[in-house]
Formats: sequence, structure tokens, C-alpha cells
Amino acid sequence: MGRILDINGPLVSLDLPQTLIGEQVRVGRLGLVGEVIARDGDTALAQLYEDSAGLRPGEEAHGLGWPLSVELGPGLLGGIFDGVQRPLAAVREHSGDRIGRGIDVPALSRERAWRFVPASIAPGSPLAGGALLGTVDETPAIAHRILLPPLLHGELVELAPEGDYRVDDTIGRLKLADGRVEKLRLFHRWPVRTPRPYRGRDHAVVPLITGQRVLDTFFPLLKGGKAAIPGPFGAGKTMLQQQIARWCNAEIVIYVGCGERGNELTDVLEFMPRLTDPHSGRPLMERTLLVANTSNMPVVAREASIYVGITIAEYFRDQGLDVVMVADSTSRWAEALREVAGRLGQMPVEEGYPAYLGSRLAAFYERAGRVETLAGAHGSVTLIGAVSPPGGDFSEPVTSHTKEIIQTFWALSKELADARHYPAVDWLESFSGSVGAAARWWAEEVDPGWQAARAEALALLVAADELQRIVNLVGLEALSGDQRWTLESAALIREGLLQQAATDEVDSFASPAKQYALLAALLDIQRRGAELVQLGVPARTLLQLPLLVDARRWKSRHASDEIAALKADIAAIPVAFETLRRDYAAHSAPVGAEGQTP
Repeated sequence: MGRILDINGPLVSLDLPQTLIGEQVRVGRLGLVGEVIARDGDTALAQLYEDSAGLRPGEEAHGLGWPLSVELGPGLLGGIFDGVQRPLAAVREHSGDRIGRGIDVPALSRERAWRFVPASIAPGSPLAGGALLGTVDETPAIAHRILLPPLLHGELVELAPEGDYRVDDTIGRLKLADGRVEKLRLFHRWPVRTPRPYRGRDHAVVPLITGQRVLDTFFPLLKGGKAAIPGPFGAGKTMLQQQIARWCNAEIVIYVGCGERGNELTDVLEFMPRLTDPHSGRPLMERTLLVANTSNMPVVAREASIYVGITIAEYFRDQGLDVVMVADSTSRWAEALREVAGRLGQMPVEEGYPAYLGSRLAAFYERAGRVETLAGAHGSVTLIGAVSPPGGDFSEPVTSHTKEIIQTFWALSKELADARHYPAVDWLESFSGSVGAAARWWAEEVDPGWQAARAEALALLVAADELQRIVNLVGLEALSGDQRWTLESAALIREGLLQQAATDEVDSFASPAKQYALLAALLDIQRRGAELVQLGVPARTLLQLPLLVDARRWKSRHASDEIAALKADIAAIPVAFETLRRDYAAHSAPVGAEGQTP
């Protein structure tokens, strides 16, 4: 037991001689949650994850004897937690609509019973960390695997029979090497700042399919990869993240609202539980977990929420599952680091951020990956961090450090959003370092021509952007016929492929097969049109083709399971251009007699 010596916002100095750096503490008469971050003799410096208003020097404080940890076991899925893993539903029962300070409620319910089905393990069997003890059907979508905590190993004394157990009931006993007997339960604790161990890296190439064409086709992300979504306010970050959470081919989705505005996070918390999982037809929340930390909560709680989310993601990864964690946003976390560093008197560097900003971000993103678990299964954690650069300036420190760490960069453009082009992913600023690896998967599963078609489409979009600058300066009339057709072809790809309506039941998701079919078809239109322009057909004649209007509607006319119908529409392309060729030859001067300029 100790006492408060000094208070500096979320930082408090404590007379706690026995505590260790990283240890959790309870401070003041309310028992506010905190973590020791530094020591000076008998004095411990702690950062509080709750508002310190009303604290006074001299009030009591005590260490809990363990680091900032999370409870891992059945009952996580479908839950909504705050930044230190307190379930908001249980918190509301204690304090009403406003979260009270110092509330101490367990993350996992101690009252609910779970049906435990033990694994076939004979007493006396040697067990190592990660061994499967049994399963719990947590939701109809997910069978929760109960694993031996990673650091335990010994000889199984007994394992409980099938039956209903609460998370803190004993389901087995393990004899350790030193002779002690450890009780096994349905849950265990793990410190959030310590990455969970695994057997080794798994280098298998499996793309994270999001159903969003601009992401999957142009800037792919692999399972176990690292991605960032930078963009200014109003560019559609939240909607894009929700689309990824809804449609991606991961088994578990963890959404961490880190320092976001209360109204935006409220929209997420209200919207997500209403969604249906398109893959199973069940509620999406059966495979989803939300961590909510709003901008009006203490800034240091933002850091805790990030680590809570990634630790839970690693826990499900260890069960052999593919997990996607979305952090919205890492910029708010960085702001918390800047505030704490300023209060500690640490030397600021770029824009006031501490010198360790880059290393903190790198340590977080490095916890992503596809691994072979301790039990020999294969699982992955894919990290997608939203970044909110002030004014959309991608050169600011958080964005620039993130670009050096991640593999895929989905840059959002305010100009595209203002033009109602969603997802507003800027094809000039975005990049993916996984194209070469993803190409092998696309070649095997979809079509060998994917990589070449992707490169051709991107080159066309870049060329069109250069031409648009000319048009803005001197007007459309200055362009030749082939340049006019380049502009139209790029517009066709933007509108017929890249634009995607999240609210359209058909267009909200596109399978890889549908994505490639659309891409190949639009490129075919571009090539056939370019040939006719070279033969002398005016570009304005091509622009009047009804096929161009029709092609823009293919994406929303045919669902992903209607590929045959889509290909039937695509079959009209050669017919339309051949008809135009004949008509032009019949009603005009000989081909080539007219100039190129329409």
C-alpha cells in the first residue's frame, strides 16, 4: 500500500517502493486504473487510464502484482469493451449511460456457463504451451479452442469431463517440472505489451480478399500483412474499414476505435451489431469484437486500447484462425504519446512527437504476421491501421513513419471523395509491396493474366491523369483522337471498376473472379477502341457507343455468383466494335482518309 505524491494530468507520482515498471496499479479512493511507466528510488511514476480529476496527494495507491493484462477465454466474441477491456454492457449496469471511474468488473463473465468438450488426452501425458485442452462452441460460427497457456508445460494430472463450466472453474490440473500443480481454467491472463510466442513464421501466400475491387485488384494485401489507410476527415476511412470488416475472408474481426470522435464511434457501435455476415448468414458480431476508446477519454487509454486489441488478435491467431484487426486511428495514439512525452519533459522532435514514435509504431505493426502456432496449426493477424494526417498531409510524421513500416498503403483522396468517388483510394499515392506474391495466387486461382492486366490499367489511369492536366490548361479540343479515347477509357475503368457502392446489395462485394472479368472486359474495350482510332474512326463516334454506358452498369447488374451472365454481356464487346467498323466504312470516306483529330 502506498500513497499519491504528485499529480500531473494523467501522470501521478506514487510512493510505492515494491512495484515494478509495467505493473498495474489502483490509485485514489475511486481505485483508478493505471500502469507504472518509470521509477526513481521508492517513487513510481504511473499513467492513469481514467480521468484524474478530483485526485489529491496523500490518497492511497496499491500495486496489483501483474502487468497490464487481458483476460483471454470464451465470451470475447460479440463483446464491446473499453480501452482496458472492461465490458461496456456490464459497466452500464453499474454506472448507467456514463462510464463511472474506478469501476472494477471482469472482462469475462463469471456467471455464464460454457459447454466444454475435452480433447482426448490421457492423464500422465506431457503437455507444452499451446496444447489443445478442448473446445467451447462460443458462437454458431466459431468453435473456441481452449489452449494450455503458452508458458506452461508439464504432465497432465486430470482433465474435466464434458460439461458446463464457468470461466474460473477448474477444468484440469497440470504438474509442473518443479512438482507444483497448476490449476487449468477456461481462461488465462496475458500481458498486453508482450507478443504471444509461436513456433515459426508461415510464408504461405494467401491474399486477404475484401471484395473491394480497388483494394484486391490494384493494391492487394496478404493475410498476415500490414496496411495503412491514411486520409483526411470526410474521405471515407470509417466506411472503408466497415466494408473490410464485413466482407473480408478472415474468420475473426477486431475493431479498435482509438481516440475517435464519440459520434463516429457511436455510429460504428450501432451499425456493426446490425450487420449480417454474408458468408454465414449469421450476425456479424458472432465473429467480431469491438474496443471503444473515444476522444474525450483519457489520452493514455488510447495506447492501452491498441495493445488490448492486438493481444486478443494474437490469442485467436494461436487457435489457428485468420484475424483482421482494424485500428482507427493510430494518429490518435501518436497524439497520446506526444502529450505524455511533453508532460515527462522529453525532448520533442518532428512536430512535437517523441523520438521513439517510429519504434513504437514499428513494434506494434511487427506483431502482424502469418505463423505456425505452438500447437502446429496455422493462423494469421492482419493489421490495418487508419491514419488521420492533418489537412491530408501525408508528409507528417505519423504517416511518413507508417509508410516505412507497412506493406500496403491505401491512400484516400479528399478530391475523389468530394467527387463522390468511393472508395476514395488514390491510385497515384497508393502502393502494395505484395503484388508479386499475390500474382502467384491470382494466376493459380483466377487467371494468369491478372498481373499484366493490373499494370496495364494502372498505366492507363496515370496517362489519363497527365492528359487531364493538359485539358485543365488548354481545353479538350487540344487533344488528339487517341488521347480523347485514353481519357474515356480511364473514365470507364474508374466508373465501371474502381467505384463501388457500399449500400448496393449487388455491388457492395465483388469476388476475385468478377473483379478480373470486369477488368479484362474494360481493357478489351480500350484496346479495340484504340485500334479503330488508329484506323481513322473519330473518337467522338466511339464515345456514342451504347456499349460504353452498358459497361458501366455491369458491376451492379450481376452478383459475384452470376459470372456466366456477366460473361454473356461481355461477349457483346467484339460484336459492337465490328459493327461500328463496318458502319463507319460504309458511310464515310475510306478508312484513313480522315484525320486523327475528331
